[in-house]
Amino acid sequence: MESPKEQLRKTLGLLQLERQADLEQYRQKVLLRPLQARVKEGMTWYPVRMAKEYIGTGERIIVEVERTTQKDQPHAFQSGKMVSVFSNASGKSEKQHQNGVINYVRDNLMVITLNGDDIPEWIDSGSLGVDVMFDEMSYREMEYTLKKVIEADDDRVAEFRELLLGGGVAGYRLAVAGEQGTGNWKLGILNESQLKAAQKIIDSKDIAFIHGPPGTGKTTTLVQAIKYTVKEEGQVLVCAPSNAAIDLLVEKLSDQGLNVIRIGHPARVTEQSLSKTMDARIAEHPNFDELRLLRKKMEQAKQKANKYKRSFGYFEKAERIMLREEARQLKSDADTLEFYITNDLLQKSEVICSTLVGASHPTLKGRRYKTAFIDEAGQALEPASWIPFLRAQRVILAGDHMQLPPTVKSNEAAKLGLAETLFEKGILKHPSQASMLQVQYRMHESIMKFSSSYFYDDELIAHESVRFELLRPNQPPVEFIDTAGAGYTEEQDPETLSRFNKEEAALLIRVVEKLIEEIGLEDWITQNITLGIITPYRAQVDYLLHLAESSAFLEPLHKLVTINTVDAFQGQERDVIAISFVRSNAKGEVGFLADIRRTNVAMTRAKKKLIMIGDSATLGTHPFYVKLLEFVQGHDFYKSVFEV
Repeated sequence: MESPKEQLRKTLGLLQLERQADLEQYRQKVLLRPLQARVKEGMTWYPVRMAKEYIGTGERIIVEVERTTQKDQPHAFQSGKMVSVFSNASGKSEKQHQNGVINYVRDNLMVITLNGDDIPEWIDSGSLGVDVMFDEMSYREMEYTLKKVIEADDDRVAEFRELLLGGGVAGYRLAVAGEQGTGNWKLGILNESQLKAAQKIIDSKDIAFIHGPPGTGKTTTLVQAIKYTVKEEGQVLVCAPSNAAIDLLVEKLSDQGLNVIRIGHPARVTEQSLSKTMDARIAEHPNFDELRLLRKKMEQAKQKANKYKRSFGYFEKAERIMLREEARQLKSDADTLEFYITNDLLQKSEVICSTLVGASHPTLKGRRYKTAFIDEAGQALEPASWIPFLRAQRVILAGDHMQLPPTVKSNEAAKLGLAETLFEKGILKHPSQASMLQVQYRMHESIMKFSSSYFYDDELIAHESVRFELLRPNQPPVEFIDTAGAGYTEEQDPETLSRFNKEEAALLIRVVEKLIEEIGLEDWITQNITLGIITPYRAQVDYLLHLAESSAFLEPLHKLVTINTVDAFQGQERDVIAISFVRSNAKGEVGFLADIRRTNVAMTRAKKKLIMIGDSATLGTHPFYVKLLEFVQGHDFYKSVFEV
């Protein structure tokens, strides 16, 4: 068996493979493609119109740009991504550009925080565009962390390495005199299995795992555990792999009255969490006016010094030297004051929140915490998960390794183990340190049943509030419509290689329309019934969106209807979920559907009604779908397409 260090060296090699695959995809899609091809593939917005420019949080320059053509074109832009704003203005031999980070994208409007102190002069020259950029920094931080964990010797990091990858045994803390554990917690907040998980966290000396299947209140449990830990320890570090996941925790923890500070670029933070960012908190600090005055004087000194160009005499030269020295001194004073303000804010905060990669931020350099929490650890790449371990004495991981794995772009790296998370390795190695939440508050019992049986040892329990909750009385909560024998055939997009199935998409829309008609359009709107249409394939999403736009039933409900890939629905829920499995071929190839965790996510988004459409002849070549078909047939949830 490989030693922990050998395992980590292998992981480092896989991360380098992943970086190469990611960079190559970027090169192929952006660097080596002509402008119009990039626009068509959604890697570039061009042309864009400058809608607004202003100074935002932390004195940062923000621009709002708007697409003027290709308004319905799908794209790769999302909040937190690095971009390059460029100008193709005529008369310039070279494209002018400035990098930035997307705050958010809504319809055809994109809000970007630019890197740099000034708005570029060319920004008003027209012919503007925005390119997606390659994120080199995350790879650098993950590689640095893996090397630190490999090199660790006779310290806490080395102990963690042995614990998670070697023969180490996790321990328990000795009970503190007078400590009542979770006995003094209100039972109304946490149920019995959540209390057990919270107690596991309190008792663990090294590591603990909260296993939270869909709808079981993982976030609620985690928030209460963090609140308790803050009371005991004064301050904790809280991380998650994505900006969206950490911002949700920032919001929930703030609602509990905790003093939370969010580390990271303001552009990567939701509007609700913006006031908790370091930039925003610095702006609210009593010493901020003094800091702003120092910066203003520094800028004035720099501007005066730059007035003197080439033709000036002795006195002008001496004046410029003096002004430059003054600007340097003012900058030094401003940096010292900002350092003091930052440290003052960090000292007084109870919860430090960041993404996993964000935990390596220079602001946190040299700081250590008694406990670090990692949420959504089942979706985090192992190299990123190690980052908080460098800063903590104890680490609590929460997630579900039966839901979506981390995104890995290199097939080779994924097959060789990069898709396996530290959460997954740890929970299998230390089952005594894990606690699974059992009561789910989302789904009708029948929607939950198959996932509970297949993925969770049949241990999930539907809470009374949702157990028999239907869309309307006597309506089956689950339907599987089998297209076998109907002649439906999948196709492949020649450019993206994604799959789609036109006949299956049309059937799904008809089935959903019929359901809306049964409920009544007005009642659907009045009752605010939400509908999610899910498919694993991007090409099928695009085709379904096209069909939905021309549907007389779906068009009036567009605010209540979401059509997207499985990945986009992680962590979400809808009253009704309709799934299109797409695959239908003579060879019985299921492709992407073989990652059954994706199907688990898709099925467990539904609250009151789950509709699944697929070809049993194709799906039945995989053991998981054989079990699913047996389940729907055994519970009278099965229909042939010829019965619809």
